[in-house]
Amino acid sequence: MKSDLFSSEHLARPATVPGMTLQNSKSVKYVVNGEMHARQGSMIAFRGDLKFERKGQGVGGMLKRAVTGEGLALMAVRGRGEAWFAHEAANCFIVDIEPGDALTINGRNILCFDSTLSYDIRTVKGSGMAGGGLFNSVFTGQGRLAVICEGDPIVIPVSPQAPVHVDTDAVVGWSAQLSTSLARSQSVGSMIRGGSGEAVQLVLQGEGFVIVRPSEATPHKVTSG
Repeated sequence: MKSDLFSSEHLARPATVPGMTLQNSKSVKYVVNGEMHARQGSMIAFRGDLKFERKGQGVGGMLKRAVTGEGLALMAVRGRGEAWFAHEAANCFIVDIEPGDALTINGRNILCFDSTLSYDIRTVKGSGMAGGGLFNSVFTGQGRLAVICEGDPIVIPVSPQAPVHVDTDAVVGWSAQLSTSLARSQSVGSMIRGGSGEAVQLVLQGEGFVIVRPSEATPHKVTSG
């Protein structure tokens, strides 16, 4: 049988090292030898002796998801084998987190990560009870994290001299050491006349970076688990 479908570009790559690698721009391959964590429902194929189990977040995490509809619904993958992960053909990126790093990521943008990483669901400071993404996941420790993004992300440097305003529906993540607040960029008169569609933004200040996606569409809510 002959077809471009069977070219080397599309064939599953043989495992070379344990852990996470990009299969292609839309999927991640993980060679499991023990345990790893992934977004619930993101496994698209596997081979070997693997078990997939729902992973709870404790009472605090469940309450935050109940209030906001956001969060990180996870499953634990245990055993020995290979698994492939993807979500709605979103672009995939692998982030190496080193000791001392702290990365804030919106729950909707998390695909899978090493069990050596620690994560906590925290309130976005300054967000009050308005805007999107009130609760984000903060990753620390050492390991690899796979992030997904609808379209090609934009990474914007943040400095004390140049704070960055981002749409709350477009933000993917940012350096956790940045301070956050909400700001309004339209006048009261504009709001009375129907508004500009850019009423409230998340303001990031300090030294670091922010990642945004090229879309302001209302994101899909993460399924509670």
